Amino acid sequence: MQKVVAIVGPTAIGKTSLAIKLAQKLNAEIVSGDSMQVYQEVAIGTAKATPEEQAQVKHYLVDTQSVFSSYSVKDFVEQAQVAINEITAKGKLPVLVGGTGFYVNALLNQMQLGEKQVHETAVASEWQEFLREHDSATLWQELNKRDPAAANKIPPANSRRVLRALTVIARTGQKFSEQQTEIKPRYDYLIIGLNSDRQEIYRRINLRVDQMMQQGMLNEAKFVYQNRAREYQVLQAIGYKEFFPYFAGEKSLSACVTQLKTASRRYAKRQLTYFRNQLPCYWFDPLNDQECITKIEQKVEEWLHE
Repeated sequence: MQKVVAIVGPTAIGKTSLAIKLAQKLNAEIVSGDSMQVYQEVAIGTAKATPEEQAQVKHYLVDTQSVFSSYSVKDFVEQAQVAINEITAKGKLPVLVGGTGFYVNALLNQMQLGEKQVHETAVASEWQEFLREHDSATLWQELNKRDPAAANKIPPANSRRVLRALTVIARTGQKFSEQQTEIKPRYDYLIIGLNSDRQEIYRRINLRVDQMMQQGMLNEAKFVYQNRAREYQVLQAIGYKEFFPYFAGEKSLSACVTQLKTASRRYAKRQLTYFRNQLPCYWFDPLNDQECITKIEQKVEEWLHE
């Protein structure tokens, strides 16, 4: 069975920089495990590795899709498998890096993703109409009311997956989480979880948002807003929809920036909840432990030679 190392953790914890350092030490290449970094037109709000960072270690599944193309977790799993095969064939170690827990889980384990398109049933159309009148977060809350276990496994931004779960629940009368088949590992994997003091993570999130604004985040958000008539995944991504009220003349820019910081902090909390409950992680603190990278390297080396 192929070996894969995964590095997960909340937004702004430092996954990218640590992964690059680790990859350089272990003769590895990086596969992005983020649902938004595949899109070519948005870079700042998705916190992609910079061109300079990507030049240090080869990255896969970054800038591979247009925001207007259809892209699902099933597409991600298929493309990531190809990337992992390519890396392994070179005699290198695949390192999966990302904060989208469901994508990471779906790749590492053979999860039942469901191939039937939700719009093929009348009940799905009803939920799609609900989504048009509300937003993905509200749709997710509806799933959380009906099946908290399923909601805990699906990111609120993944409206396609939420729609699928609600549709199955309505059609069968049973909880979506109770209909999943037994999950089997696809790889021999080791998951490194990064976490630190919550207030420090929140401080870093606030700082990152300020830096993104300086880098031109507003221009990306304006692009997403101007194309909002088209249905595509990035519309629901944290970092863009928070600015819609500003472009509509309903809120000040500072109020929207504050809302983005709040939404990002909440997202970080949900990420940690998912990783703790759904994935077997070995946890390390990259912010307070100066020996963190050394300890992680040792852990990986031990695992590689088990």
